[in-house]
Amino acid sequence: MNAHKISFDVFINELSKDWTCIECSFCVDDHSNYQLCWLGKMTIGKADSICYWYGLVEDGSQAYDFPTMDAFINAKVFQGKSIKDIWGLISFYCFNGCDVEEWLRRK
Repeated sequence: MNAHKISFDVFINELSKDWTCIECSFCVDDHSNYQLCWLGKMTIGKADSICYWYGLVEDGSQAYDFPTMDAFINAKVFQGKSIKDIWGLISFYCFNGCDVEEWLRRK
């Protein structure tokens, strides 16, 4: 599985879109604990609240939900650092069900 980099601005732009659900798989380069991670955004409940989430390890012990994008990108869930702090180490496998390279060609 090939992993690809995307810019932080592209990532934030996609999270900002009015989509019901976004789901992405990614890794943190050269970090053995974070080789197949997931993140996303979904609508929950009848009030259409938004939930941003991480699933960082397979056993579910590092699963986190956040009510806002700001809380999500600034949460210190990667051993005391946020996704924003370590963005240069984030590589995506798929973005919303598409291979990242294919998804980027559509942009």
